[in-house]
Amino acid sequence: MRLDTRRTGFSLEAPFYTDPNLFNLDMQAIFGQHWVFACSVAEIPEPGDYVTLDYGPYSLIVLRGDDGGVNVLHNVCRHRGARVLTDPQGTTGNLVCGYHSWTYSPEGDLIHASAPGEMTFDKSCYALKRAHGKIAAGLVFICLAEEPPTDFHETAKIFEPYIAPHELAKTKVAYQQNIVEEGNWKLVMENNRECYHCDGHPELACSLFPTWGLTDETIPPHLEDVWDRNQQAQASLEYRCRRYGLPYEVVEELDTRVGGIRISRESLDGAGESFSADGRRLSKKLLGDLPDFRLGRCSMHLQPNSWFHLLGDHVITFAAFPISASKTLVRTTWLVADDAVEGVDYDLETLTHTWKQTNLQDKAFVELCQQGAASPFYEQGPYMKSEYQVEAFINWYVQRMREHVG
Repeated sequence: MRLDTRRTGFSLEAPFYTDPNLFNLDMQAIFGQHWVFACSVAEIPEPGDYVTLDYGPYSLIVLRGDDGGVNVLHNVCRHRGARVLTDPQGTTGNLVCGYHSWTYSPEGDLIHASAPGEMTFDKSCYALKRAHGKIAAGLVFICLAEEPPTDFHETAKIFEPYIAPHELAKTKVAYQQNIVEEGNWKLVMENNRECYHCDGHPELACSLFPTWGLTDETIPPHLEDVWDRNQQAQASLEYRCRRYGLPYEVVEELDTRVGGIRISRESLDGAGESFSADGRRLSKKLLGDLPDFRLGRCSMHLQPNSWFHLLGDHVITFAAFPISASKTLVRTTWLVADDAVEGVDYDLETLTHTWKQTNLQDKAFVELCQQGAASPFYEQGPYMKSEYQVEAFINWYVQRMREHVG
């Protein structure tokens, strides 16, 4: 079990999916050192709005500041370590620990602590510990490292032109789903990075071409007609994007930069508007300053924990938050235009149906892989050509781990 002898083109050795000690190293080297997707601004639209995040050994408060930025604070009281905020989300002025009422400003400064008999108690020494936070194109990222990776702005410059037209600051949360998958976080990400298994997603296949990740050389005979339809739809989409001045080209740097990214705008089947049974829009309200519903999906993958689908009528964000070596929280959030009215402009069940079902199917696939990794007869298996993004994710992971351990 060595990083320096990783077998290229094959899955990782079993302990990387099962060993608690390696999980702890993942938390230090990956989630403790890199920019992690936390939420969208739609989840914390106003000053004082916050979400709490728990992954691995970490607990964070992500709070919208008066200046429109975010304050990221470790959710650990400086008195005796109690959680300061216990709700998953809310609105607050000052932050008050429920144990002994130590009170902190939104920036984390200790502003009140009842300390009987402590005549020389210096509150300035006991601020909440801070982490880094940034907002880019309406997406909120956090980093726990003292010195975060320096290429964040470069990565943001890649994705901002694709995402900005959707104007996430003018969206609201329609629904949020939290699923705990009994699988290692890397298996969750690997599953997301390929469509080799997409025959197992009948609802998604109504609008997402199951040829994703394939090429002229790798397309199987039974998908040739679908491939031709996809190519025609993509050509039509690219024509509209050029007409409207929207970027659509594939940018793929999943394992060639610290802030690994893949982004593109890709056609959808049917009407080409949304994730519905016939490809038609699921909300009547067009997002942002987009000129047309028929813009397929803007698809983005970011290392280490997130992926996104941005459509003309809604946005879906996905984040994987590791819990243990064999357990991961997958959070899916549906965003619609802030003036869209449920029951008038969209039906919530219809809006969320495709990805609710897809998430449950993916959960089952991930758990099957976790069960296999726990077997003494597990051996590393080869990635297929269509799984090149899985290989890129593992390459990225191994590079980052090697850099951390030296």
